[in-house]
Amino acid sequence: MNNEKAGKRVRELRSLLEAANDAYYQEAAPLMSDREYDLLLDELRKLEEEYGFDAGSSPTSRVGGKPTKEFPTVVHPVPMLSLSNTYNSDELNDFDRRVKNILGHENYSYMAELKYDGMAVRLRYENGRLTLGATRGDGTQGDDITPNIRTIRDVPLEIPAEIAPEVEIRGEAYMEVAAFAKMNNQRSENGESVFANPRNATAGTLKLQNPATVSRRPIRMFAYDLLIDDDNRQRTQEEKLNILEEAGFQVCEHRKRCKNIDEVHDVISSWAGIRKNLPYETDGVVVKVNEERYREILGQTAKAPRWAIAYKFEAEQAVSRIREITLQVGRLGTITPVAELEPVSLAGTTVKRATLHNEEEIQRKDIRVGDQVTVEKAGDIIPQVINVILQEDKHRDAPFKMPEKCPACDSKLVKLPEEVAWRCTNNQCPPQIRSRLEHFASRDAMDIEGLGSAVVGQLVAAGLVQTFPDLYRISKEDLIPLERMGKKSAENLVNAIHKSKEKPFEKVLYALGIRFVGVTVARDLAKAFSDIDKLSAASEEDLCEVDSIGPRIAASVRSFFSNPDNSLMVRQLREIGLQMETESPSDNTGNLSGLTFVLTGTLPGLKRNDARSMIEKNGGKVSTSVSKKTDYVVAGDEAGSKLDKAKKLGIRILDESEFIRFIEKR
Repeated sequence: MNNEKAGKRVRELRSLLEAANDAYYQEAAPLMSDREYDLLLDELRKLEEEYGFDAGSSPTSRVGGKPTKEFPTVVHPVPMLSLSNTYNSDELNDFDRRVKNILGHENYSYMAELKYDGMAVRLRYENGRLTLGATRGDGTQGDDITPNIRTIRDVPLEIPAEIAPEVEIRGEAYMEVAAFAKMNNQRSENGESVFANPRNATAGTLKLQNPATVSRRPIRMFAYDLLIDDDNRQRTQEEKLNILEEAGFQVCEHRKRCKNIDEVHDVISSWAGIRKNLPYETDGVVVKVNEERYREILGQTAKAPRWAIAYKFEAEQAVSRIREITLQVGRLGTITPVAELEPVSLAGTTVKRATLHNEEEIQRKDIRVGDQVTVEKAGDIIPQVINVILQEDKHRDAPFKMPEKCPACDSKLVKLPEEVAWRCTNNQCPPQIRSRLEHFASRDAMDIEGLGSAVVGQLVAAGLVQTFPDLYRISKEDLIPLERMGKKSAENLVNAIHKSKEKPFEKVLYALGIRFVGVTVARDLAKAFSDIDKLSAASEEDLCEVDSIGPRIAASVRSFFSNPDNSLMVRQLREIGLQMETESPSDNTGNLSGLTFVLTGTLPGLKRNDARSMIEKNGGKVSTSVSKKTDYVVAGDEAGSKLDKAKKLGIRILDESEFIRFIEKR
């Protein structure tokens, strides 16, 4: 493989893994199995090392997903690292050898604990009282979901204060299989959408804004770690679990202290056989060095501790045959191939379809119509084709080739040189219209209650809506003839649509569906360019001055506003009454009034937007470039040219701790 081909594969892997990260951590809807993710991640890591690609923003340097923006963000004093995964005995023995080599002796034991398939959470108790419940987020910071955590019956609101003045608990929120099934049945009877699996339901529930709704969901929690800031490093993992159990936490009964790695293997073999009979879902066994005093010696990598590892059970697989390969059209015209399968039972459900990701993945696995294939549920959720089972005596169909035209509108498909996906560029393609409208109405965008995929499909099919402005022109009388749309429902939907006019500029900007412009980027653009006119007139160079904007996003934004159809749509939305400018701050006389700051580099404990918010809330101004008018530069790791310029101009430079003290002092 030459450098050009390696670069292409690196870009493909990064794109696929980033999509998988977003789906797993933000949408609670995994795209692939843990094992396939780990194999692709390992392939990417090797290519980056072998060909010298910068891994600074690669999935190989990340712990997990970003926290949502719907809750206050909290920093984890002790990072919530992910665990390295292994799938076979040899890799587990390698882990044991590494532990032995680092410690230089064999005077340690292991604690084997069943690994739950749920959502990691962090709790903090002060003087025995629960004061914080947070999500794992990206491992360094997460979402403050304390009101939701308080609704979980396995979480004590008070624990014995004598344990320690301040206590941190790590645990896994989950739903039992039977309770999940009962909840789904009730939702189905009520005409509500059902969840794909217990983990999806748990993650989605804990991100709800209404604790009353959360309290009606059957969420439980296992506690698996106890963190106390004292000098006692003689505790063992076994003792910590006992303390947690005595304090009133639910601790999994499937835990066992093992004298050596051979006993760990025996435990894994034993528990693999009982997993299907458990009341909750599990995907493996966590193996930890039992003695806490050795953890600091063993240390950690950027992503995972060296004193623990997760042994993953093999995902359930089945064999089926591909009847046909069909194509789905996404919001931005992306064409996703899907395998139409002979029905097969897998992990308790009948599987008829499986994602094939993109044309290059099909070619890499050499998947063809008529092939017998191995099908696996990614994370026991999303079916996908793992590999082809070749049969020597069987004649195979020709290799799959992407058609030249869109299956929905017959427009010509295009594939940009730097991308792996084919796209339909016809903005009037029906599936794209539906997907754009669904995105526009989604909770992070205009949050139009009652405008889900089914209703959007009806509106488009009836010819009532094609563009965003069309939504604001429909009347109650237009809606009443639609199926399942009575007078009251029609009135509620029209009211919800018009109420969305109150959404702030950043929400409108995200709702427009500009490629690569997510929630965070939309907010940053709204702050940097105070109204739609300034943003639409900005050059790519102007856009790149915004800290979170790179050349790819800048080119996409510029392309969007250069399109006459988009300009017309934006103008119509403004005339309708949508917010196309940011509100001016009502008070700019805070303690930092008159001071200009520039943020550069990566801050160890603060997100760039959090630091910006701290400055602006105190009346200061944040600039994207260093000049003689700059009062302070807040610099983190890899600060680059802005830091160099600040030094040349003699501007005072603050690191994160100095910046926080400066804010507090003033």
